[in-house]
Amino acid sequence: MESGGKRSMNKEKLEQAAKLLIEAIGDDPKREGLFETPKRFAEMIQEQFAYVGITNDEIAKKFDKTFETTENDIVIVKQIPIFSHCEHHIAIMYNMKVSIGYKPKGRVIGLSKMARIADAVGKRFQIQERIGTDIREIMKKITKSEDVIVHISGEHSCMTARGIQKPGAVTETIASSGIFKENYETRAEFLKMVKN
Repeated sequence: MESGGKRSMNKEKLEQAAKLLIEAIGDDPKREGLFETPKRFAEMIQEQFAYVGITNDEIAKKFDKTFETTENDIVIVKQIPIFSHCEHHIAIMYNMKVSIGYKPKGRVIGLSKMARIADAVGKRFQIQERIGTDIREIMKKITKSEDVIVHISGEHSCMTARGIQKPGAVTETIASSGIFKENYETRAEFLKMVKN
């Protein structure tokens, strides 16, 4: 996601949108249980879409803290829990687990930064496939290593709670580059480690 640039959200419009949605559904936004809902909705959206309009380059700059190393074996942070919203229905993608692996080329990134990158990428309108490629590209920029792989599993409410309604259906995606794309054994080693 390279287009854009930081945009500020319009809280007033978000509150109006929530009020209109409640009315369109046929309920009363002034009743006790819903009176504060537009305000809470706006705050929730501001949090859950905090990285809309922020590019991969900007995310890479924000989390660009690496340390010198002589190690060159695979580094993996696995099963990072995130959630996102699909751009087709604004439906939640949930029970998502992100596993990120890379082979250092003289520098290692702080482990918590890998989790922060995954979290940031999820906080914009997304599809699961692009979450993986966005994380991969950000990791490549920061680590200066082409050898990066991202595995994601998750459930999509656009498929589990509407339409075909198949709860429990899990989508798995892989975004890889360098040795993880070119070498079957290295790719298989990563997948074995993240699935155990």
